[in-house]
Amino acid sequence: MQKTINKEVSYSGIALHTGSYTTLTFKPAPVNSGIVFVRKDIPNSKPVKASAENVIAVVRGTSIGAGEVKIHTVEHVLAALAGFEIDNAIIEIDAAEPPVGDGSSLPYMNMVKEAGLVEQAEPKRYFTVAEPLYVTEGDNTVIALPSDELKISCTIAFNHKCLKSQYLSTRITPEIFEKQIATSRTFCFYNEVEALMDKGLIKGGSLDNAVVIGENGVFSKEELRFEDEFVRHKILDLVGDLYLFGRPIKAHIVAIKSGHAVNVKFVKALMATVPPKTDVIAKSKKDAKLTIPIDINKIKQILPHRYPFLLVDRIIETDNESRIVGLKNLTVNEEFFNGHFPGNPVMPGVLQLEAMAQCAGVLMLKKRENEGKNAYFMAMENVKFRKPVIPGDQLLIEVQVLKMKSKIGKVSAKTYVDGEVASEADLMFAFVE
Repeated sequence: MQKTINKEVSYSGIALHTGSYTTLTFKPAPVNSGIVFVRKDIPNSKPVKASAENVIAVVRGTSIGAGEVKIHTVEHVLAALAGFEIDNAIIEIDAAEPPVGDGSSLPYMNMVKEAGLVEQAEPKRYFTVAEPLYVTEGDNTVIALPSDELKISCTIAFNHKCLKSQYLSTRITPEIFEKQIATSRTFCFYNEVEALMDKGLIKGGSLDNAVVIGENGVFSKEELRFEDEFVRHKILDLVGDLYLFGRPIKAHIVAIKSGHAVNVKFVKALMATVPPKTDVIAKSKKDAKLTIPIDINKIKQILPHRYPFLLVDRIIETDNESRIVGLKNLTVNEEFFNGHFPGNPVMPGVLQLEAMAQCAGVLMLKKRENEGKNAYFMAMENVKFRKPVIPGDQLLIEVQVLKMKSKIGKVSAKTYVDGEVASEADLMFAFVE
């Protein structure tokens, strides 16, 4: 279920780049509101949603804004909220930048623990990566691979005798984030300091809130918290930047020499892969309570079908009663494209019907009364094929239950490509032990 914090909690301190003394406050927020920043020092300022669409700068931190309202260096705050799986929160701030604390997410982690967590009445809206995604920015790379949980594998590499390369691969859970990631501190190289100051940055920077790597050693007010603290901090930054997606992500993220610029570019690319909102579908139910997505492994536990006849990759939405929406990503390597008009391949209409039926099967066979049964076709009516489905298309499959009895079910189904109906039919099934 979605989570917010239990009570209001505040923290004050010096901001890293502006040097201002700042107070930041976490407040509870309603379901589906996401993470929102509010500048209390600007009268009547509009809230700024934590979204990659609102990013305005990625120089030594990630800054978001809308109009005159700007908030700099938000990644450590967002990392703490993401790490503790908080979906909804209002963040009030009385200046342009959060306090830096000790240069890690520790202060914000402590705020969350002090405030406590509350489960809300709506399920989390996970986004599960279905296909690999690859983004580069110079020699920086971020890759997403399908996974049923969030995992990050990060490599950093510098041409410096005190810090050459480090690598860490870890799952991101609240427990792991708290013990292994949250306390890792920001760092810079000593030869960067003057240039950063000339740009008007790090006005609040000191060894109280950063680790500085000199020509012959590392400067810090305490020993390194981890032998590989630097790569852990890069993971912390990435966790924060990933939360600009607006929803928790299930994927294996591989980051090579990552930084805020490539992180944000990656999140924007990932946002571009999100299927069309199902409110474009005529029968969308705005008031339906939706479950979390169902990935391919869970689909295989429900349906008996297997490759190459398993034609649903993922369920993105269902109310568990009468409606379900699934996805099928079609690549040129699908077996049926090799033999069905190979010079101008199209998806056979009968397989579009099969995809509809399998999507309906997930909904029907999840019901307790149908456990241990199979669903077999009895009849199909009102079948129409409205546009060809070709390699590279993403087939969105919507199924609405018309009738459901102990031994028979009837559904209305449609498939969509780019928001347009590709095919439709009414299907009838028999449930057989």
